Amino acid sequence: MTPPAAGRSSLGDVCAVLWPPPASASLSRGLRVRAARGRERDFVVLPSGRRPRLLVPSGRRASAAAVRRYGEPGSVTAWAGSRALALALAAGGASVGLGGRLRVSADPPAGTADPPAGTADPPAGTIEAYLRSVLGYEVLISTHLGAARANRKPVLQLLTTRGETAGFAKVSVNPLTRDLIRAERAALDTLAAEDFRELTVPRVLHHGQWQGREVLILNALPVWRRRKALRPGQLTAAMTEVAAVGGRSRGPLADSDYLARLRGRLEASQAGPDRAALSDALDTLAAAGTELSFGAWHGDWTGWNMASTADGLLVWDWERFDLGVPAGFDFLHYRLQSDVVRRRRPPADAAADCVRNAPGWLAPLGVATTEAHLVAILYLAELSARYLADRQAEAGARLGQPGTWLIPAIEEAMGKL
Repeated sequence: MTPPAAGRSSLGDVCAVLWPPPASASLSRGLRVRAARGRERDFVVLPSGRRPRLLVPSGRRASAAAVRRYGEPGSVTAWAGSRALALALAAGGASVGLGGRLRVSADPPAGTADPPAGTADPPAGTIEAYLRSVLGYEVLISTHLGAARANRKPVLQLLTTRGETAGFAKVSVNPLTRDLIRAERAALDTLAAEDFRELTVPRVLHHGQWQGREVLILNALPVWRRRKALRPGQLTAAMTEVAAVGGRSRGPLADSDYLARLRGRLEASQAGPDRAALSDALDTLAAAGTELSFGAWHGDWTGWNMASTADGLLVWDWERFDLGVPAGFDFLHYRLQSDVVRRRRPPADAAADCVRNAPGWLAPLGVATTEAHLVAILYLAELSARYLADRQAEAGARLGQPGTWLIPAIEEAMGKL
């Protein structure tokens, strides 16, 4: 057996977070792996140990369920692929070499007898032991191994031994992800008091600290229910409902709490030409004396953070939720991210079109053309400030440098105001 390599993906980092010493994790690419004993757990690494993208429990039922759930919100192609992989795992594909093998083990405390083979006790000090202690029952975990981002953290799917999804858990890895988890807890507390008609949000099952890390456990939204195409106006109605959380207001941009917060985040980011360009743009916009409408926004409303089902719209990942932002941010974010990520449009072109198309996109909100252009510029500035404050470029995020795509669109639009 060889140790997991952190350089190829986030697998090594995830192992270090979830199974700290005295637990250990080892990766094997061979077919002959002895059965797990006592305080050991086995996982399947998909599609392979050399290209780790998904980590699922080794049991047939649990591994198949984990793969099915990760494929639920995706495209038809992704859905079909996940279904085929789930069927292979359920049929015993893991036992004949499908994927790599990850084994987690922990030595028992001094003077403690090793439990008999086949017992369900998770290794002490691991995330599974913590989850069992706060939930009151055993869960198996799976996680997607994502691309490099400053806000990347383990998001664990929690499965019962029968393969049912019991919830999801987020675990912080640094100060940024710690703050995001705390922000999501606060956001969900606020949203729990709302009587939404157009969408369903997760409920908090637990929020605590483990090994000095924040852990947030949420119930599982029923993404497995039958999917349904968005009806005309459904997304607009849901986003409008969220915008009303905390109340709507209108006033000059220059005097708004929003502009003060945005400037504060910029000032806290690393100095450089991108920060300077954004600061100049905000000064120019504030001097124009324009009035805007303000409301709440989800903060990262995308096609992969929601699911339209026969029973309604499910929306998750509320860690960027905020009050008092220019009305329309969610609409613009959804469109821009769809263009760049789903449609693979050149980011600079998509950002420029975000401003050009803003009047049509925001018309359902009753936003006038001139105001819509201003809201779009502010949205691009908001996203730029986020990337700078989070240091996404340093983390290796593909779109982490706003100077290559967002700021040029801002400067072009500013020249036309």
